[in-house]
Amino acid sequence: MLITISGTPGSGKTTVAKLLCARLRLPHIYAGDLYRRAAAERGISLAEFNRLSEQDHSIDRDLDARMAEHARAGNAILEGRLAAFIVQQEGVEALKVFLTASAAVRAQRVGQREGSDWQQVLEQNRVRQASDAGRYREIYGFDLGDTSIYDVVLDSDHATPDELAERVLAAVRQRYGAGAVPAA
Repeated sequence: MLITISGTPGSGKTTVAKLLCARLRLPHIYAGDLYRRAAAERGISLAEFNRLSEQDHSIDRDLDARMAEHARAGNAILEGRLAAFIVQQEGVEALKVFLTASAAVRAQRVGQREGSDWQQVLEQNRVRQASDAGRYREIYGFDLGDTSIYDVVLDSDHATPDELAERVLAAVRQRYGAGAVPAA
């Protein structure tokens, strides 16, 4: 079984992915961790690495190749902005999930998590999303705003992580059968 969790920054991707991993007993492969490790290996900040990524597309291609390896191996939850796009390109069967929330709610969540002013985070999210969208369009021709490739699209503004995870588990049961979800 392979599940992708994609979405906007602060939409609850990581929280929901971790809940699903615990329930389904699957490993969590998080593109954000791979990206942060690559920045650390170069000895530069994440902001510097983002700027470098805008100029050097081999950074994204390398990360995406590693995610594709995990997709082909299967039996995991792949979390990342391009996870669903990657499995689609690889021709791998997966349940593709997209999480979103309003810009203000996402900024408030990230600000609370990181101890930052949510209005500053709102602008940082806007800049990050524009940068990512431009890179992915340039590198792959992929539109981050197009949710048509996803099997499940969930708005997390008014849903708890547990409620979102339960909705995804319902989609897992429908796709893979009731036995795919171990008893709680």
